[in-house]
Amino acid sequence: MRVLTGIQASGKLHIGNYFGAMKPMIALQESEELFTFIANYHSLTTSKDAKLLNQLTFDAAVDYLSLGINPEKTTFWVQSDVPQVLELYWILSKFTPMGLLERAHSYKDKVAKGITANHALFSYPVLMAADILLLDTQKVPVGKDQIQHVEMTRDIAIKFNNEYGNIFTLPEHVVEESLATIPGIDGQKMSKSYDNAIDIFMEEKALQKRCNKIISSSTPLGEPIEFNGCNIYNLASLFLNPEEQTKLQTRYQSGKEGYGHFKKYLKELIWNEFTEAREKRAYYLEHPDMVKDILSDGAKKMQKIANAKMAVVREAVGLY
Repeated sequence: MRVLTGIQASGKLHIGNYFGAMKPMIALQESEELFTFIANYHSLTTSKDAKLLNQLTFDAAVDYLSLGINPEKTTFWVQSDVPQVLELYWILSKFTPMGLLERAHSYKDKVAKGITANHALFSYPVLMAADILLLDTQKVPVGKDQIQHVEMTRDIAIKFNNEYGNIFTLPEHVVEESLATIPGIDGQKMSKSYDNAIDIFMEEKALQKRCNKIISSSTPLGEPIEFNGCNIYNLASLFLNPEEQTKLQTRYQSGKEGYGHFKKYLKELIWNEFTEAREKRAYYLEHPDMVKDILSDGAKKMQKIANAKMAVVREAVGLY
């Protein structure tokens, strides 16, 4: 099964990113044919700083490799290293009704949040469709907010196929329904936009300070603490198996420990979880050429697939 995931180079990764998208993605390497790219063309819709985008693209590659993307099991590349996607994007634009794009929830939400309305932002779903269809992707893991874009991809592909034959594979979206929203330090969904995230690669002292800011109730030490609805417990449980969760619940109910103890415990869980990732990250940062070689190898694999697909598409539409 060919699976495609795209990641934005948008800054420091937090544990919400890890449990919400990255950990499931890394697991897919063991069972599926996984393709993962850094979506720097997509990032241009909001990026205004060329040097920053360049650095964030490299940082994203380092972080994902450090956290478990294995280039021997996953084809990993930077979107702009396979420019055929832009040619397909243009061709697919012919099969994309304006009304389809005008109904895009993501576009409306971003404009409402103050992002400048422009053609790149408006036609974002068409470029996403090109990413997916260029590869004959079968499954696309997405958050619930991206389901509509995969459905739009299917609509565009169907219109193309109706005119030229079965050129494109119709993708299916995959959403992990059982995965709860990862809470931030204020209990809302963890997000850099809300300034409530816990970054994966924070220094140890900074990580403890961040954990100390998690909002909790005022239950005094010596009384049982309710773990249901507790932000600290909800975050800690992400790192624990069912047996360990039960033990933590018992500690909450004992009344022998307060929120300060559990915040320190959470910090230890986070710190220990990413020990190996921190070591890998330090190594990759000291060997940037290795990272560039991995991305180059991934791009070469994608170039072969892209060239073969575009040869079929060009012939179908009559491009000389």
